[in-house]
Amino acid sequence: MRARLSEAATVTPFLKPPRAAILYLKDPRERFWGLVHALDDAGIVMQGVDLDSFDSWLRQIAEGGEAPSPAIVFSPLLRVEKLMADVASGSIPSLHDLFMRRMGRPLSEFLGLES
Repeated sequence: MRARLSEAATVTPFLKPPRAAILYLKDPRERFWGLVHALDDAGIVMQGVDLDSFDSWLRQIAEGGEAPSPAIVFSPLLRVEKLMADVASGSIPSLHDLFMRRMGRPLSEFLGLES
């Protein structure tokens, strides 16, 4: 158990809140994109949208339409399959980069987390 906590301690600074990430959940399978607000032994708190609806959500808010507000969700670690930092891969932009290009500001600012 101690080795596992040590492993988590090295990962957590990389995902220090607020950090854009993709959360993969099991039972039932879900994928969620957004900002990590908290990550501890109990679970993870994120604010964002279901990954399958990301494109339509982004299009709605970019066009000034009525888009649902990003949800704040808690997922217990028992459901977490993996958590990946949302980073670019070569010429492929991250989802956060796509958000910033369309909206002209980072997600944290859009959500009112920074002034």
